[in-house]
Amino acid sequence: MEEKKYLKWYNKIGYGSGDIAGNVVYAFLTSFMMVYLTDSVGLAAGVVGTLIAVSKLFDGFTDIFFGSMIDKTHSKMGKAKPWMLYGYIGCAITLVCCFAVPVSFGTTAKYAWFFISYTLLNGVFYTANNIAYSALTSLITKNSKERVQMGSYRFIFAFSTSLLIQAITVGFVDKCGGDAAAWRTVAIIYAIIGLVINTISALSVKELPEEELNEGEVKDDNEKYGMVQAFKLLVKNKYYMMICGTYILQQLYGAMIGAGIYYMTWVLKNKNLFGQFAWAVNIPLIIALIFTPTLVGKWKGMYKLNLRGYVLAVIGRALVVIAGYMGSVPLMMAFTALAALGQGPWQGDMNAVIASCSEYTYLTQGKRIDGTMYSCTSLGVKIGGGIGTAVVGWMLEFSGYIGANATQPQSALDMMQFMYLWLPLIFDVLIMFVLSRMNVEDANKKLKAEKEIATDEVTDASDIN
Repeated sequence: MEEKKYLKWYNKIGYGSGDIAGNVVYAFLTSFMMVYLTDSVGLAAGVVGTLIAVSKLFDGFTDIFFGSMIDKTHSKMGKAKPWMLYGYIGCAITLVCCFAVPVSFGTTAKYAWFFISYTLLNGVFYTANNIAYSALTSLITKNSKERVQMGSYRFIFAFSTSLLIQAITVGFVDKCGGDAAAWRTVAIIYAIIGLVINTISALSVKELPEEELNEGEVKDDNEKYGMVQAFKLLVKNKYYMMICGTYILQQLYGAMIGAGIYYMTWVLKNKNLFGQFAWAVNIPLIIALIFTPTLVGKWKGMYKLNLRGYVLAVIGRALVVIAGYMGSVPLMMAFTALAALGQGPWQGDMNAVIASCSEYTYLTQGKRIDGTMYSCTSLGVKIGGGIGTAVVGWMLEFSGYIGANATQPQSALDMMQFMYLWLPLIFDVLIMFVLSRMNVEDANKKLKAEKEIATDEVTDASDIN
């Protein structure tokens, strides 16, 4: 029996465009914040890294909090849309603040300004916006194919935006003057663009009524749960823990690729190569995303596609290491593209995997926690990206890197090579291992068979009890 369709083509594109806004923040922050702080503001990479790590202690709490708040929200716009819409206003303001550290301040005041701005951006506003945006996958359609399509549209926009940000920002900043004030100007422009597009995206889709999401089931008081119980429900779901782990590893990977700005500048002696490598990363990802929905259908699920994709990614990154030691930039780009092609399917369908993960909790625990379940997206992005950026700072500091110097010691150059060549390979191997264990689709089918629920039905509590 064919699943009911809920979305028009413009709903899917409208939803997907929301990741333009998300990556105006995320790609800009992860790729350029550290180099702005070390080379334009004059802060120490190790101290910045430590402040980022301390900030991450706050993030785990806010992810579960906002996920739980979304589940409890009842408004005319729905559960998630208000948080997505209004959360981005704070994102835009605090993004500008992160790149507007007053140069007239003393050193301690500069660190404090950055820490407060960064913590508010990541721990509060980006969290609220990103969890809500991700949760819409479960709230605007119950069709599994549409959820995969939404993920593909979303990440086509995400990687296109990443590509653009990484490719043009260095030149854009130089044209604006190349100093700290230029970074602030660019940040303001990016924030305005993100605010406009996020608003359009939020208004382009409509959440389904709760009665339809729950198949007409009326919720009673004993189904309500607090943040502590929500946390317990998440921890009981092994697939949620796997997805969180994968997300964190992905963001660690991305942080090391973002550190390529140092590798290109000091090892390859051409900072403009950073933009060219961005093409090698993002174009294959976009191509893979276009074909992901078709491949999911052909291979009858997401598990095989995701695992085989990361086998290809590991091979690609291993070849990048070899090409790097050979000193061949063209080969490095070619193998970077091969690795990105393998990473694409998981990027495209992971929102649908999370929806299946949420269904697993519903089948095993009898509670629907879609908003809280999607906390893994924000949690993984912030913890992984934040710790990854912190690790970059610590490694640079340990290696003797000083941004103001005209030359860098060999120890710093060796560290840049390790960060850009070896660590991405290690993270891809770990992701491949986790994905080999993440067959949540099969687990759901078995649970439905045990409970005599048709596999094409959207479950409700009456099926579980």
